[in-house]
Order: sequence, then structure tokens, then C-alpha cells
Amino acid sequence: MKIKSQRDFFSGLMFVVVGVVFAVGATNYSMGSSARPGAGYFPLILSVIMAILGAVVLFKSLTIETEDGDPIGSFAWRPLIVICVAIAVFGLALPRLGMFATIPLLIIMVSFAGDEFSWKGVIASSIVLTAGSWVIFIWGLNLTIPLKPAFMGG
Repeated sequence: MKIKSQRDFFSGLMFVVVGVVFAVGATNYSMGSSARPGAGYFPLILSVIMAILGAVVLFKSLTIETEDGDPIGSFAWRPLIVICVAIAVFGLALPRLGMFATIPLLIIMVSFAGDEFSWKGVIASSIVLTAGSWVIFIWGLNLTIPLKPAFMGG
């Protein structure tokens, strides 16, 4: 069988593998019923849907011809490393610096992962996402996330 689109093939394969792995992991939790779902019900449904969508994309990659086979390009290491480091820094900095400093720090770090950088966009994103996070997590869900840095009594 010939792969007619490399991008679709590997994307579909990734979705199938992730869906199956999470479906197996979800079976470790109680399922409950449709009327009273348990902790594993929702993750199982989502992972099965993900695996089915991956299978559809995988099937498409083997049956529908694409121009020059949609070859996979070079792997984007810089964005991967920058985003992983930014997430680790966010996890370490949140308890020490608080939400009001850590979210803008995360956005500034992640903005260096792409090729397009604009301070105007970074500042606007920082303001909107910090305010939105405060509304959702602090005001809406009443989570105990420090807002100010620890040295300021946060």
C-alpha cells in the first residue's frame, strides 16, 4: 500500500496512537453510566473520538492522491524547545512570582518561538490573558492561586 500524503499519514497515526493510549489509561478510572458518568467516562469518549478521527485521516492519506505526496518538512526544534522551557518556567515561577507576573512572562517567552514578534501583540495578549485567567480561575472558580509575588506578601 502506497502512502499518498505523508503529512496526513503521520498525523493520523499520531492521533490514533494518542487516542488509544488515553483510552486505555481512562479505563483505570470508574466509568459510571451515561446518566451518572464517572471520572473515566469523559476521557474515554474523547480519546475514542480522537482515535476515530485519526483513523479517518489515516485512511484518507492512503486513498486520496495529493500533489507531490505532501512530504514532511524539517522538524521545528526551536518552537518545541522554547514552548517546553516556557511551560517549565511557568510551573516553577507561579508560586514564587504570582499570576500577575508569571502569565506575562510565559507569553513573552512563548512569543519567541515564532518568526513573527511584535511587542504590541505580546503586551495586548499579556493583558487579555492575565485578566481572563483572573476572571476564570480566581473570581469564577475560586482557586487559590497566588496573585502577587511571594516577597510582596502574595
